Amino acid sequence: MPVPADLTVLHPMPGQPRVVLLKPLVTSPLIEVGEYSYYDDPDDPTAFETRNVLHHYGPERLVIGRFCALGTGVRFLMNGANHRMDGPSTFPFPTMGGSWAEHLDLLTGLPNRGDTVVGSDVWFGHGATVMPGVRIGHGAIIGAGAVVAADVPDYAIVAGNPARRVRSRFSDEDVARLLAVAWWDWPAEHITAHVRTIMSGTVADLEAAAPDARGT
Repeated sequence: MPVPADLTVLHPMPGQPRVVLLKPLVTSPLIEVGEYSYYDDPDDPTAFETRNVLHHYGPERLVIGRFCALGTGVRFLMNGANHRMDGPSTFPFPTMGGSWAEHLDLLTGLPNRGDTVVGSDVWFGHGATVMPGVRIGHGAIIGAGAVVAADVPDYAIVAGNPARRVRSRFSDEDVARLLAVAWWDWPAEHITAHVRTIMSGTVADLEAAAPDARGT
């Protein structure tokens, strides 16, 4: 019987300490990562929570789905990065301490776009940046160096600064079929048995391999 990859090991690729699975790595209750999503960094991938999730002072959450691939330098800017823009200065004086700290009320009510949510099977290119509160759909591809400031549809390819939609990976009809199949939610053993179909098959092949279609 095919054996799934071990989702509990920190470094899934033998001899490649630059690659880490995120689920067994993250400790923050404000970060949720699905199984098999990984981050690749030649420096210190284990510092993902502090080096790649920035200004995360809460309470918003970062949610990343299953089977996502994050290239080196992918960063998520959280709502704590926001500054006031309605006065003459954007400088956050109260955060500097001293008597300025008496004016913490000036930092309440800052713009907050809520949780940042990434679907499953999303590929992030090298150095991509995701702005606060963005939602990225399943199967999307984020180009290298992209700055994602707006929501990304399922199976869309986006690139640039600000990121713009280049094209969809599939027709609207096929996107709907792929979302209905949702292979990333299959049992790990079933995924393992159909890796070749998931990676190189057609949408019809994937539908035929789905557990319900096979009566399992």
